[in-house]
Amino acid sequence: MNFVDLCLSGDVLEDEVDDFVESWHEDENSTQELHEYLGMSWEEYSVWATRPSILPFILSARKNGTTFDLEVNQERLALAARAESAQEAAKLEAWLKLIGKAP
Repeated sequence: MNFVDLCLSGDVLEDEVDDFVESWHEDENSTQELHEYLGMSWEEYSVWATRPSILPFILSARKNGTTFDLEVNQERLALAARAESAQEAAKLEAWLKLIGKAP
């Protein structure tokens, strides 16, 4: 099983992802790319590699049977609704644009 599957089954914790990355680096016989080894799509991996804090959204999308984009967009709307100010909502929107998850 890969990291995502093990995490969703409750056999590993999210913060153990670095252990899996290290195992991949140490496995000289592995023919898998790192994103495959972790159980992520290339898109999920690309975002996670630059923003590790996005991992809960990747796992949530898998758990809910939705797409990663849909999960992030739903959270974006929820965060914007909870923002204490328009400025805070604007900062969130700018960050989502930076990672390519908002128009």
